[in-house]
Amino acid sequence: MVKKKKKKTVKKRPAKKKKRPARKTEKRVIKKKKKKPARAKATTGIRSAVPAGASLEEIGVATHYFPKVNAAVVKMTKGSLSIGDTIIIKGHTTDFKEKVNSIQLDHAPLTTASAGQEIGLMVKAKVREHDVVYKIVK
Repeated sequence: MVKKKKKKTVKKRPAKKKKRPARKTEKRVIKKKKKKPARAKATTGIRSAVPAGASLEEIGVATHYFPKVNAAVVKMTKGSLSIGDTIIIKGHTTDFKEKVNSIQLDHAPLTTASAGQEIGLMVKAKVREHDVVYKIVK
């Protein structure tokens, strides 16, 4: 009987990774980005929106805003408001000046509104609850 020799199995080793040459250190120039000029705000505060010799009279508080028709509901607390008057609406994030073009009470147009009424005003920007409405008195 003849014995067969067992073949030896050789385990293959993974190929060695080639070493990369060391990086040369270069001075990198960092380019500074140019700053864009800040956008000018419509008004920079109530004081700048009031013409010289005029004063502000608080006439009401915004209670609601309808975004589709750009209308604000204002609860008149004191004074009166007429079409053609200039108002300032000031709040936490709201601050703009506008001329009154439309006043409504229960979907009926009005020319003047007095204290105690809850009116609707057309506005050019979003108005939030508790924003204060001032009238510019000359």
